[in-house]
Amino acid sequence: MQIIISGHAVRRLRSPRQADITIHDLRVAASSLPGKITVATRFRNFRGQKGRRFDLVVKDTAKGRLIITVIGR
Repeated sequence: MQIIISGHAVRRLRSPRQADITIHDLRVAASSLPGKITVATRFRNFRGQKGRRFDLVVKDTAKGRLIITVIGR
């Protein structure tokens, strides 16, 4: 499945709250979610390679799995 990262999510990665979260971390987390996600849903407690915890808001579209936003902790 193709993983699509929204411009909003990319902008959020630049803020200090999301420091140490990479695009690779987002792709790994989104691809690990099973099933089809028909409505935007928040998934909690992912961990990046550098140990930073984060949440994702994800939805499946016709083109692939869309990461709407990322929330660092």
